Amino acid sequence: MAIYRFKVSFEDFDEVVREIDIKSTQKFEDLHLAIHRSTGYDPAKSSSFYVSTDHWIKGDEIAYLPQQRKVDAGVRLMENVKLSSLIDDPHQKFYYIYNFDRPFDFHVELIKIILETDPNLQYPYVFKSVGEAPKIFDKNNPGAIEAAVAAVPSEFDFLNELGFAPEDTDELEAMGGTGINEQEKPDDDEEEKEEDEFSDDDDYEDQGYGGKDDDY
Repeated sequence: MAIYRFKVSFEDFDEVVREIDIKSTQKFEDLHLAIHRSTGYDPAKSSSFYVSTDHWIKGDEIAYLPQQRKVDAGVRLMENVKLSSLIDDPHQKFYYIYNFDRPFDFHVELIKIILETDPNLQYPYVFKSVGEAPKIFDKNNPGAIEAAVAAVPSEFDFLNELGFAPEDTDELEAMGGTGINEQEKPDDDEEEKEEDEFSDDDDYEDQGYGGKDDDY
């Protein structure tokens, strides 16, 4: 019985990598569960492995908690499929989609075959872990969303570096504005005054110019 070492990486987050050792006789479900013990994600989500080409083109699907239409179409289930049954290449690749409702895509590549098991290890075993998995925010957990929003830098953050507290922004505006995204523009009343100053014949006469049609 051999040990497969798989390199698991996010398609969109190359800096996050896991290497997982797993027995060749174990199932795809075991690999699925091991991945999410290492990411901290909830494994009880509809997900699928796909036998992949070297260019990550998806082929046959192996599913976990599939929709009924996939079951009716005869999709293979992770709990029934041994890893060794789909390893045809010493660098076999699988494309993996976790949680079809809010998906993350992974690249799963066989990078090493170890011929002997280690009796001191329990498989699957996370051999290497690099980087923190990106957070998943639950729309049913407003607290998590608020925390995420709070972590986004504010347009006023530079004021903190200058020694201003958030409550000082009113004082800054009273002194002439913060200068953030503001442009000098004339007062509306001033514009109307300039447009209307000579718009009436009587106004012309009052100022000694006569009517609009008078000769000067």
